[in-house]
Amino acid sequence: MNLPHAPAARQPLPAAFAGELGARFGTRFSTADAVRAHHGHDESHFPDMLPDAVVWPHDTAEVVAIVDACRRHRVPIVPFGAGSSLEGHILPLHGGISVDFSEMNKVLAVHGEDMDAVVQPGITRKQLNAALHGSGLFFPVDPGADASLGGMAATRASGTNAVRYGTMRDNVLGMEVVLADGRVIRTGGRARKSSSGYDLTRLMIGSEGTLGLITELIVRLHPLPEAVSAAVCAFPDVGSAVRTVIQTIQLGVPVARIELLDELTVQAINRYSKTTLRESPMLFFEFHGSKASVEEQAQMVQEIARDNGGQDFDWATHPEDRTRLWAARHDVYFSCIALRPGCRGLTTDVCVPISRLADCIAGAREDIAASGLIAPIVGHVGDGNFHTVVLVDPDDDAEILRAEALNRRIVERALAMGGTCTGEHGIGFGKQDFLVAEHGRDAVDAMRALKRALDPDGLLNPGKIVPAG
Repeated sequence: MNLPHAPAARQPLPAAFAGELGARFGTRFSTADAVRAHHGHDESHFPDMLPDAVVWPHDTAEVVAIVDACRRHRVPIVPFGAGSSLEGHILPLHGGISVDFSEMNKVLAVHGEDMDAVVQPGITRKQLNAALHGSGLFFPVDPGADASLGGMAATRASGTNAVRYGTMRDNVLGMEVVLADGRVIRTGGRARKSSSGYDLTRLMIGSEGTLGLITELIVRLHPLPEAVSAAVCAFPDVGSAVRTVIQTIQLGVPVARIELLDELTVQAINRYSKTTLRESPMLFFEFHGSKASVEEQAQMVQEIARDNGGQDFDWATHPEDRTRLWAARHDVYFSCIALRPGCRGLTTDVCVPISRLADCIAGAREDIAASGLIAPIVGHVGDGNFHTVVLVDPDDDAEILRAEALNRRIVERALAMGGTCTGEHGIGFGKQDFLVAEHGRDAVDAMRALKRALDPDGLLNPGKIVPAG
């Protein structure tokens, strides 16, 4: 995949730049090795790459000051949210400064009647929902990790609830963004629709910090459902589980979540989370709505599952049981990593039309068997998105190459089926090779032109998304 397994050549941090930011930010500017190490590591399989310094802004004016100093001294800027990305987004390929937004984590306004909120980018989804407690509203996008909303918008994240509530693309109404030249723009707004000009909000969503730094978001909120019910169901094989998903979606059952785990993933969860699930392919369901509608949805899905060989349909109606169930699901990545201590996970992220999901997963399983690698499968299959967590020894270059070849085969099959190389993790630098195959060279050239227009000096998260042309 032509991955850069070592940091690119970099210039030392200019002393004048370090002195300027040190004087302005005091202890919120650091070149300490431990701090840099924390900001040069994510959850991907890529080797750590340390920034030259880290800074913690508190407001938009301070972000503008950072960008202005970086432009004058030609220092690369890499935004940092929670560090939970899987495609190397926060790794400074060309050195420079990591801008940590974790202290810009305030809820600036909640408009209950309009069901939206204005927040700073460093707030995490759990922090926002805690702040909304008692309002009858919640923010539904749940990628599993307690990621920052700025990072989630920058990577166009989705997760377990996307089949009902949509992705970050659907739940961000507007933004405040600092551009590479220090200008501050506002995109979108609180109105639920607009035909005014280019859609700059959607341009920034998924831009991975390469076009601007997000300093504020207007996010859509949703009513807390009257009733919530969750269930798990075991299947004799993955194909039976996937058929259940396809039939459920095609019948229009408005499930909130449908998650697939293969038998190896269930084994990993039982070991890591001390659960006692049947170790066979399994679906996790969650239903939202009125008590009557939840019961109706659940009965329909249970009948579909039974027709496909589903068994042990087990309900979790009490909040603590649902929380325990979904905590186990959210721990899947670390559960899988624990299957092979000392390994790192190379995570695939393809998404295909729902009608091709069974074929795509079946092909991936054949590829995994042929590779000889350990690679559990888990997916947000309600919208055609699934992952394999390929467990690799980070010090074994030959094994990493085999894992990359496996990923390529899975991606090529998904693209041939009308799918995408990434449903929710983003491109970073690990998936750049697939952009032309997915979008065509002219489309990638258009992306490159946008990057050059908004960041002519190439200082915003350089080396990410668009390959050098």
